Amino acid sequence: MIDTSPLRMTTFRRMWIGTGASFFGFQFTAVAVPVQMFAITHSTFWVGLLGVAGLVPLLIFGLWGGAVADVVDRRRLLLTSSALTWVVTLGLLVQAILGVRSPHLLLVLTAVQAIGFAISSPARQSIVPRIVPTEMVPAANTLNYTTTTAGGVLGPLAAGLIMGIWSTGSGVAVAYLVDALLFTLTFWATWRLPPIPPIEPDETGEKPTAGLRGIVVGLKFLVTQPVLLLSFAVDLIAMVFAMPRALFPAVAEERFGGPTAVGWLFSAIAIGSLLGGLTSGWISRVRRQGIALIVAVVGWGVAIALSGLAHQLWLAVLLLAVAGAADLVSAVYRQTIMQTFAPDRLRGRLQGVFTVVVAGGPRLGDLRAGATAQFTGVGVSWVGGGLVAAGLTVMLALAFPALLRYRPVPEPAANAER
Repeated sequence: MIDTSPLRMTTFRRMWIGTGASFFGFQFTAVAVPVQMFAITHSTFWVGLLGVAGLVPLLIFGLWGGAVADVVDRRRLLLTSSALTWVVTLGLLVQAILGVRSPHLLLVLTAVQAIGFAISSPARQSIVPRIVPTEMVPAANTLNYTTTTAGGVLGPLAAGLIMGIWSTGSGVAVAYLVDALLFTLTFWATWRLPPIPPIEPDETGEKPTAGLRGIVVGLKFLVTQPVLLLSFAVDLIAMVFAMPRALFPAVAEERFGGPTAVGWLFSAIAIGSLLGGLTSGWISRVRRQGIALIVAVVGWGVAIALSGLAHQLWLAVLLLAVAGAADLVSAVYRQTIMQTFAPDRLRGRLQGVFTVVVAGGPRLGDLRAGATAQFTGVGVSWVGGGLVAAGLTVMLALAFPALLRYRPVPEPAANAER
């Protein structure tokens, strides 16, 4: 079963509770905003613009937020950026109560909320190796991923229940209120963190900066580290070539007989990730983390390809769930390798790059899947994408074996902030 040993550490336990509560609450807003946008405009185009409004700030401020996280106290930065996100949630609540009905305001609030998330995410993730021992980092990441995955499954279901009980106007207001209330737990958890100032410059003498030069230094370090570069590359391969969710509506209608199936298809990967996390006690005991990452990505691609061949809904859901479990393993090892391989003075900047990759990869995958299906058909796009992802991952690992050889090196000294 899942390794819960990091929860014995009070600081991590508080942060874990706060992160889980805020992510669960955010799912209410993630459902309510597009519902409200469609109710106002009756246009799927406007709903699609919400994705652009959220992605562009994430790509820009994810890199900058990572640079800032290497310069200032990460606890203070997390408090400030979380406050920005919370204020936006209150703004969404107020405009829903007042019945403003402005699609432009929703786009602006979505963009500002994405800025808050882009700045807070690198700070939050780079804090983990400072509050738990190195050997516990995989287990800590597994707990975080499992909790957020559970929120991704249960949050939309709870939000849908709210929308069903109340009218659209009242339902979105209640959803925003739930998000705002749950977010207070994040403030409590962050407030109780110890100060986490930047570590003094090492023998290179490089003093981190929050400007463009600081971002460039982080990118230069990344391109000289094959292990980190390859871990990012295999994630992009997995998401760009083997993310089939853009094909779910068409497959549900053509193959499985209606809209009921689409809900199962969209939930299957998250359900598999949740079950994978609950049975992940073995993850911390694996020393060859690079090989484990490669195997997980190949398993993701193969499971996606097989699910595209299934003509029974239960079999497609089962295989997508297997892919989701493999994706959880991949995510944990990618996060762990980045956190333990990178020096702390660069960890925030590399976490910013990680945030951009994680956010951008699935969206590029949606574009790839939809465009390919226009020319080759849904089945070829789905199955072929999974096989291409698995094949490219194997070829990349064999051509550049640094990731296959990677093993984490334990830190000789304990961290003071634990």
